[in-house]
Amino acid sequence: MPDTIAERTTGLFEAHKGSNPRILFFHLVLGVILLVLVGGLAYQQLGREDLYHEREKVQNQRRILVPGPRGHIYDREGNLLVGNRPRFSTVIYLDEIRGEIYREFLTIRRAYRESGDKDLPNELQLSQIARYTVVHRYLEEVNRAIGREFPLDSTALTRHHQTQRLLPYTLIDDLAPEDYARLLEQLPVQSPLQVQTSSSRIYPYGKAAAHTIGSVKVDDVEVPENFPGAELRTLKMKGTVGRDGLEAQFDPELQGEAGGTIYRVDPSGYRIEPPLEKHLPVQGRNLTASLDIELQIAAETKLEENEMSGAAVAIDIQTGEILVLASNPAYDLNEASPRISTTKYREIEEAGGWLNRATQGLYPPGSAFKVLTALAGIRSGAITADTVVECNGFYRVGNRLFRCDNHADRGELNLVQAIAKSCNTFFYKTGLETTADNIAAEARRFGFGQRTGIEIPHETTRSLVPDPEWKRRERGLGWNPGDTANYAIGQGDLLVTPLQMATFMASVARGQIETIPTLLHAPGRATQRTTGIGIDAMLYEALMEGMAETALTGTARILQNPRLLAPLPGLTIGGKTGTAQIPGSLNVGWFICFAPVDDPRIAIAVAVEGNIAGETTGGGTYAVPVAHGILKAWWDKQQEGAR
Repeated sequence: MPDTIAERTTGLFEAHKGSNPRILFFHLVLGVILLVLVGGLAYQQLGREDLYHEREKVQNQRRILVPGPRGHIYDREGNLLVGNRPRFSTVIYLDEIRGEIYREFLTIRRAYRESGDKDLPNELQLSQIARYTVVHRYLEEVNRAIGREFPLDSTALTRHHQTQRLLPYTLIDDLAPEDYARLLEQLPVQSPLQVQTSSSRIYPYGKAAAHTIGSVKVDDVEVPENFPGAELRTLKMKGTVGRDGLEAQFDPELQGEAGGTIYRVDPSGYRIEPPLEKHLPVQGRNLTASLDIELQIAAETKLEENEMSGAAVAIDIQTGEILVLASNPAYDLNEASPRISTTKYREIEEAGGWLNRATQGLYPPGSAFKVLTALAGIRSGAITADTVVECNGFYRVGNRLFRCDNHADRGELNLVQAIAKSCNTFFYKTGLETTADNIAAEARRFGFGQRTGIEIPHETTRSLVPDPEWKRRERGLGWNPGDTANYAIGQGDLLVTPLQMATFMASVARGQIETIPTLLHAPGRATQRTTGIGIDAMLYEALMEGMAETALTGTARILQNPRLLAPLPGLTIGGKTGTAQIPGSLNVGWFICFAPVDDPRIAIAVAVEGNIAGETTGGGTYAVPVAHGILKAWWDKQQEGAR
């Protein structure tokens, strides 16, 4: 046993020398934990660097989109129908007045505390008061400069600060040119107040072709494909989209491509200059419409002269391009784009101005339909080259007498005379011999009862070609001979649109059964080729002669009266008038025509809602002058081009 302290200590040390398995285990666990921590830290710092970068990017960057200008719309001769004008607005950048707002906040808070007011607003309310006070001060500066008194909407300002503080806040929208000039002179370059320029639609011809051209409305801009920053919070400045007409139908083509800017933002959400990325907007594609604005204005002027509602359509017979698509009453597109006041909306609504009567107006065609009844009669054999019908002023159908008051001449009439004089008796007899089913089939063959496919929205789907089966199905009633007699002269349940009548007239003049209308102009467009009309050439010539006589000596002879309408020397016209009675309403005067007779190039259909109940010459009295206005404008241009 050791005697000295050194010996005892040495022995104790030697007794504890060597490895202890439990201590080694804990050392191992501690080492593993340290390795895991070091590895995790390295992974977080290196392996997930891209993820943290993206998160930081999402938190610290914002994307602002601005709309691209819309494309222009021109008429077939290059006249500007729709363009863009600069729109000037006074805006204020809230991030540039943060310091002023904070100082105002401190001043207001101190004033409240010093007043001893126990109802001290909270911090958020004080901030709103300070923001309003500072912005209002700047607005007053603008008002003094332009001599106006524009108000400040506190609710809109608060909403803008909460959701769109990166965007400038609009104080005054659509400045008058003189106000814009004053502000440019008086606003300092470094002021948080700026005059911002955007584009707005302008319609140089006001209400001309309003229903066809259409208007735009305010909407968010669309994000272009492959535009950078898809993961970022995006703020969009307001753009426009088509509301109706060509503006709506061709919105994807007209719509410009948005541009944008990506900014870094500070913790308060305000931008940090300069921007990280900037992409300029691109203007949309231009559109050339088939309309001829001179003919369009001529039609609308004539429709307005008697302050009557109605529609006029003119179509290029060879190509199907629409030259005129007019509806009255109309409205000034400049007052409806991009916003319209409630007062103006109701004013247009009360006048019936929203309805496009050319494509949505549904009317019985009256005697203008006799052209189709004649075609159905020829195809069924009810009309031959030898057909004559005696007219005594009435025609008996069963126990009823159907009157013919359209002409004073009594006696036998052939097809040419029956068309020219619009003899009801001839067509009562023809219709009964042809049958209602054959008349309906012929109407459908020419496209009645279905859309024409014109390239503007909302063409009606309710045009109607009735027949005996329809009457049984819809009304539970049988079809009687009186229904057929009415059908033959374009009365009864038959409903058509002016556009359908125009395409019908173009097809007949071309000797075919279909005309596909289009509102797009294509120079050198080929002549349309569809199924032939399918009748004997001699009878077709008789039909054309009857329509030519209508304009010379028949129900449209007003065209030859120089005291009422200007002469059209050298232009031969073929057509058919009609007056349709609408039960419980006034009549509708019709005139469908084509010209020149020997080389048909333009077809027209006019429908005028009459203002004299029971009138039987509405088509000749009111519709013919509208067509004459179009024909004169068209013929004058042809003569000028020939010189």
